[in-house]
Amino acid sequence: MDDRFNTISGWVLFSGIVALGASIASGMYFHADSYDYPEGLEPGYFVEGETEGPVASGPSLAEVLQTADAAAGERVFAKCTACHTIDQGGANGIGPNLYGIMGKAIGGGAAGFAYSSALSEKGGEWSWENMDAWLESPRGFANGTKMSFAGLSKIEDRANVMEFMATYGGAPAKPEYVPAAEEGADPAVAGEEPSEAEAAGAMGADEPVAAANAAGDNEGATKID
Repeated sequence: MDDRFNTISGWVLFSGIVALGASIASGMYFHADSYDYPEGLEPGYFVEGETEGPVASGPSLAEVLQTADAAAGERVFAKCTACHTIDQGGANGIGPNLYGIMGKAIGGGAAGFAYSSALSEKGGEWSWENMDAWLESPRGFANGTKMSFAGLSKIEDRANVMEFMATYGGAPAKPEYVPAAEEGADPAVAGEEPSEAEAAGAMGADEPVAAANAAGDNEGATKID
């Protein structure tokens, strides 16, 4: 019995040693600890991950304001009427009266309303840019604000709401919209003055070339044979 047990144990131990040796040998051959490939072997197909390209920035606020619609903004503003009034002389509610708010000081536009310190200490005025940032994310614009509204994610909705608000008491000048020049556009078409080198090249291309058989007479006139 003891002899059989010793024999079996010996074979088990021998098999483990062989397996360990084979693992070490294969690891050395296939370079398990490195990214190098054994000589004579070519790598197979590599699966390339998706590369993140530039994120589309979308239209600028100045561009969207060119086509802002006050009527559409009034419909979106309906979400705000639970807390705000906008008519001249309207009472403050949960939020301040918003008549003429565009262009006024941030955190001080409505008399008698107790603004949060997050807004009253913000500084600046309600420009189109500041109001756009506020409407997109009130807490992102003024962390600690008492306003619980999550914000308007679409820039078109924000532009329309601001256009509507501007009809109640006015607003400062809109940000200037400068269309981007088309890539590769002809400077003459784009309204740009050509450079001196371009002008010189254009003049050189338009200069007439005298014919090989042309000769001048004594008076300097050109004579064609």
